[in-house]
Amino acid sequence: MPDKVVTRFAPSPTGYLHIGGARTALFNWLYAKHTAGTMLLRIEDTDRERSTDAATAAILDGLSWLGLTWDGEPVSQFERAPRHREVAEELVRMGKAYYCYATPAELEAMRESARAKGLPPRYDGRWRDRDPSEAPAGAKGAIRIKAPTDGETVVHDRVQGDVRFPNKDLDDFIILRSDGNPTYMHAVVVDDHDMGVTHIIRGDDHLTNAARQTVIYHAMGWEVPSMSHIPLIHGADGAKLSKRHGALGVEAYRARGYLPEALLNYLARLGWSHGDDEIMSIANMIAWFDIGDVNKGAARFDFAKLEALNGVHMRRMNDAALLDIFIATLPYLDGGPAIAASLDDRRKAQLLAALPGLKERAKTLVELVEGAAFLFVERPMPVDEKAAALLSGEARAILRGAHAALATISDWSAASAEAAIRDYAQAGGHKLGAVAQPLRAALTGKSTSPGVFDVLAVLGREEGLARIADQID
Repeated sequence: MPDKVVTRFAPSPTGYLHIGGARTALFNWLYAKHTAGTMLLRIEDTDRERSTDAATAAILDGLSWLGLTWDGEPVSQFERAPRHREVAEELVRMGKAYYCYATPAELEAMRESARAKGLPPRYDGRWRDRDPSEAPAGAKGAIRIKAPTDGETVVHDRVQGDVRFPNKDLDDFIILRSDGNPTYMHAVVVDDHDMGVTHIIRGDDHLTNAARQTVIYHAMGWEVPSMSHIPLIHGADGAKLSKRHGALGVEAYRARGYLPEALLNYLARLGWSHGDDEIMSIANMIAWFDIGDVNKGAARFDFAKLEALNGVHMRRMNDAALLDIFIATLPYLDGGPAIAASLDDRRKAQLLAALPGLKERAKTLVELVEGAAFLFVERPMPVDEKAAALLSGEARAILRGAHAALATISDWSAASAEAAIRDYAQAGGHKLGAVAQPLRAALTGKSTSPGVFDVLAVLGREEGLARIADQID
């Protein structure tokens, strides 16, 4: 292993940071952290038609939200085009590449001929050994690499093992187009070399690219970085992950109320494992991660598992830390902005006090918003259909007695409220549930909530008694 590990995440800014890209970034980040190395960020924006500043901003925002920090400034591949040209021209001078003047019509004829024979389309090397003086007047040639014609190119992969490519299949591919623009294949090699990247970790859809890129490394006499091609993520049905499976941008997971740490835990477990450990902190993942332990087979994305895991992380999280994340995420959550707008210090204190009960019933921050909604409603409070059914004639009579019992309490708390209601229920021959259910409906407008005595404690004496009174007047 080199003195210092340098990994890189290199997204194309043609859309949001999707979930597969987030996992690739995570594996690069974990490996860099595990080895006390660095992770660099390169924006592969050479496709000018499809690359946008908005997409770049969304990718940076997604990485920042997940906590996947990079070292130094992001590198723009497009801005490095002069350097890519310089290396391509150097390869020509070294006799390792050449100018090709084949016309589009000639290239199409080669493709047709190959198709007719049932072969993959290949450039036939017609300019490989010709003298450039034979070039048509005024023609601008493309630069092609002189790929080896016999033997094989081997990609030594830490996930896939040694993968062998017959050189006859690689052909003399273009590294610099006739308009002077580098190809992606060439730009990636020059950038990775110049940035000092020692370990390339990316999706296994790049495995065939790795063979061609190895040819460029060898031609320049540069050391080939360690390669690890990780399997793609599939949907629960085994098909390649698409939008219908939940191949959403990372920002959609934030809006659905997932915690960054839970999402990272889930993504880390897609294709990598550490014994039977399901629940992992960031510190665990960094300590345990090794790229050589990633599986070859595709992992399946399962929303139900992610949701369950998120619930575990929420319940394990310190209440104050969970409140901070909750408040920071409110602007992105359905129903969140309204809560954010009314969140003064008193309400924050109420929310913090309610969290132990709320998080037991919630798997996501969206469910936390729904559970906490009772704290933020104005009186008289709307009551949903199920709660209204709990406030029928007999229940209102019970509620009147409960109100009277609670009104006698001087030191208002969950314990004192519970004692008063238990005494009242026993004295009146009521089951505790027959008193607690209408109380819950009156206090929250819903048929489910955290424990009803916790709700009374969080609302406080004045608000609690007033909400009950609203339902019995």
